[in-house]
Amino acid sequence: MSKKKVVVKKKTSEPKQMLFNKQNYLLMAAGGALVLLGILLMSGGAQEATQWNADEIYSSRRTILAPIVILGGLGVEIYAIFKK
Repeated sequence: MSKKKVVVKKKTSEPKQMLFNKQNYLLMAAGGALVLLGILLMSGGAQEATQWNADEIYSSRRTILAPIVILGGLGVEIYAIFKK
């Protein structure tokens, strides 16, 4: 009887390609920071809970600037996800 040698070849797996690279993650972090900055701009105020100060509540910082910063941050997030 002859003995046959069985040779098992191991498949060398290629290194997996990462979905995002370093620049994508940096852009995502910047977008998240912009969203947090917009939330901080929208919050705050030195008035007490029993007082009503319309100038502070409806200031341009809260009604115009903060939403623009938040939308800008979301735009950066979308760009970071789709950038290749």
